Amino acid sequence: MTAQEIRQAFLDFFASKGHQIVPSAPIVVKNDPALMFTNAGMNQFKGVFLGEEPIKFPRVVDTQRCLRVSGKHDDLEEVGIDTYHHTMFEMLGNWSFGDYFKKEAIAWSWELLTEIYKIEKDRLYVTVFEGDEKEGLPKDQEAIDLWLQYVNEDHIVLGNKKDNFWEMGETGPCGPCSEIHYDGRSLQQRLELPGRDLVNQDNPDVIEIWNNVFMQFNRVFGGEKGGLSEYIAVIEENKNNLGLNFDIKKWKSDNLFLYSKLIDLPAKHIDTGMGFERLVRVMQGKASNYDTDIFQPLIQFISEKSGIKYEKVSDNSGADKMEAISMRVMADHIRAISFAIIDGQLPSNNKAGYVIRRILRRAVRYSYQFLGIKEPFLNKLVLILAEQFKGVFNELWEQREFVKKVVLEEELAFLRTLEKGILRFDIIMTRGAVIPSNAELTKEINAYRDRKILHGFVAFELFDTFGFPIDLTELMAKDFDFTVDIAGYEAALQQQKNRSRAATAIDTGDWIVLKDDETVEFVGYNETETIAHVVKYRKVKAKGVEQYQLVLDKTPFYAESGGQVGDTGELVFPDGEIVAVTDTKKENGLIVHFVDKLPQDIDDALTAIVDLAKRKATNNNHSATHLLHAALKQVLGTHVNQKGSLVNGEYLRFDFSHFSKVTDNEIAQIEAIVNEKIRENINVDIKELPKEEAIALGANALFGEKYGDTVRVVTIDAKFSIELCGGTHVQSTGQIGYFKIITESAVAAGVRRIEAITGLAAEKYIGNQNKLIQDIKELLKNPKDIAKSIKDLMDENSKLKKELEKSILEKASGLKQGLAAQVQNINGVNFIAQKVDLPNADAIKNLAYSLKDIVPNLYLVLVAEIDGKPNITVMIEESLVKEKGLNAGSIIRELAKEIQGGGGGQPFYATAGGKDVSGLPKVLEKAKAFIPAG
Repeated sequence: MTAQEIRQAFLDFFASKGHQIVPSAPIVVKNDPALMFTNAGMNQFKGVFLGEEPIKFPRVVDTQRCLRVSGKHDDLEEVGIDTYHHTMFEMLGNWSFGDYFKKEAIAWSWELLTEIYKIEKDRLYVTVFEGDEKEGLPKDQEAIDLWLQYVNEDHIVLGNKKDNFWEMGETGPCGPCSEIHYDGRSLQQRLELPGRDLVNQDNPDVIEIWNNVFMQFNRVFGGEKGGLSEYIAVIEENKNNLGLNFDIKKWKSDNLFLYSKLIDLPAKHIDTGMGFERLVRVMQGKASNYDTDIFQPLIQFISEKSGIKYEKVSDNSGADKMEAISMRVMADHIRAISFAIIDGQLPSNNKAGYVIRRILRRAVRYSYQFLGIKEPFLNKLVLILAEQFKGVFNELWEQREFVKKVVLEEELAFLRTLEKGILRFDIIMTRGAVIPSNAELTKEINAYRDRKILHGFVAFELFDTFGFPIDLTELMAKDFDFTVDIAGYEAALQQQKNRSRAATAIDTGDWIVLKDDETVEFVGYNETETIAHVVKYRKVKAKGVEQYQLVLDKTPFYAESGGQVGDTGELVFPDGEIVAVTDTKKENGLIVHFVDKLPQDIDDALTAIVDLAKRKATNNNHSATHLLHAALKQVLGTHVNQKGSLVNGEYLRFDFSHFSKVTDNEIAQIEAIVNEKIRENINVDIKELPKEEAIALGANALFGEKYGDTVRVVTIDAKFSIELCGGTHVQSTGQIGYFKIITESAVAAGVRRIEAITGLAAEKYIGNQNKLIQDIKELLKNPKDIAKSIKDLMDENSKLKKELEKSILEKASGLKQGLAAQVQNINGVNFIAQKVDLPNADAIKNLAYSLKDIVPNLYLVLVAEIDGKPNITVMIEESLVKEKGLNAGSIIRELAKEIQGGGGGQPFYATAGGKDVSGLPKVLEKAKAFIPAG
């Protein structure tokens, strides 16, 4: 069977068992503060498990694209090294939401594997939770009894909490699980050693292919030893005491239960996950996931273009050639990168974007280091991948050119960074390190260098700034017969992680429920004020600031989503108490209101009132965004697609796919089209329709957004703009008033950004521009042609500047001869140290170079006061740098201390600035001391 056929057989089987086939959620998670990426099939159903979202279908089946490169599930460094770990992978899953439970889940998994896929029964082993005394969890005897109907007792393996109690993260839905493992070894090997002895032992031939999770608990912080803040504090304390020997993962596994507790979910659910790539490997009889028709088209392309044969993996001994590992890394990573981009996450330096950039750079590093590919190559894999996923995830095919462009630009940028990193490494190895802000560290690094050890800080800098993996740094150091201070590197890396964790740590208390079984209703499309009750609340603490989150049974507050910011406003209680709502966000389907204090009578009815002025201004900007999107397509082309947006009460920001700068003429056309539609005062028609019907009407759907079966369709002239949108809007375009583009810029490869304003903000902007023009006219004595007057003024200014520059050069030339006459010859060095009266640094630089031309073996120090601030220039003849060891960069840093400043440069030329003019005489006195004796 091909991979396509295997995937379809899974979906068809569970459809025959009454399951609704649902689409994959985006790989990039939105509206869930606990996750950056979808790392399991259950993520999109988390709200259902928690009872926060309605159950649309009691049984569903899907293939979910997942990414595991952060948090608890971080497999990145194993990817490509072994045969079965991946960054992006597909998770086949069947789900029951309060419907069937263990009996059916076990029976159907066995039926599918043995009767549909025809997998040999004696190759299958199952694991069952053995219980956990510390947390008071019993052995899953029910699952054991059910499995005994299908397998012999010797094919059932008891597993500990680590292997057989599934948890999405440190908190959230969880429960005991039963894994199914496949023994792919030969008959002789299986006779010599039973497969049960290799289950969960990291044997590459005995692998887990399916996991049935019996979801019945929710883990929340607040155990016998405290909550999240106490948990983090103890981790930090242990790390400080035990240093690098402290195993964080093991500590968390052993101690999390002390700081958390398990509570029952509202209903029992089934959550299964079958690794598609592993299943295909089993079905196609391969020794590695990478040998299947999922990865081979990519790997063979890499092999052909690089001219290096791909060596198939036969074992997991670690003896695989680095060329083969590199090809596997590239084939795997391009999948994660591509799907993240189509789902709205571009590579960047922040959060999720940084993770994607890290994956991309890892792939480029391997191709650069082990395949000798020095040019952008990864982008060429995008079209092959897009072809593979036609009919499965069509979004990639539709955006293939955009994804390719983004990857190409990222590759080009990183290859330049790699070159800079190699140059940095070479300088340190040959000349030593200079850390301007830390003299002690500089001294320590160079002391390590003298002992032929590369300091850990340098290895970390190469990793953090230039993206060098530690193995690449070790390989480069070996060429110089150096070793690497691994302990120092790991310490620096851990310090960075600690800083990052401290900066983002949020202590979230448990929800305190006031009203059970209350439906949470959003009425904000039609109302901005309503009567409501608090359903539940909790305290949160982020960066030392305490806030509270409230959930209401009915709310007019729009929660941040789709680029539109959350509403602010007030909650007014009958006794007159007013609680300000500072923000509104979504969390797993809940609308959460942020407040700075809890009301005294929290059980009372309240009046929820949205800030109407802000909402109206936001509506203007949101509807204008739809008009802008349509106008961009009309002027620039149909390739334009939204890549991000921000809509608030002050302005709108719109990111879109386009590969060149939007010209002034194009901006004028776009503005004209939008304002024409505003003047037409078109009715904004909003309807809820079945998704397929909306798409058939031509509605624009955003890539990376998760839509339900029923969608909200916003139409502004059916021939102009139809979009799927959950935000709030004006009733007619005339309410927008006026639209004005403020800036146009690049955001990333193939992505441009427009910022614009509407309504009162646009009116004020135009008024300010008019006033500015009037002020300029008055300064110019009210000329008839203001543009001509400004040009004449600029020409006159340019002429005067040239005359001034000429005068300065003449003055500098006059100084040259006088300074040359003051040379002191000290130990073969012609030394000049003088204060000069010149108005700018360029004039001093020209003087220094002209003195170098007429004075051999020159060591020159010039000081000056420019615009009230001290300036130092050091010039050294190149021969003195080599023969005498003089270094202008080193000297300038010492001299700059006398003027409370800093500077740098090359060994033969350097400059510095500072704050203290009175220190200039000391600079001249100190300069002579750097001349070596004899």
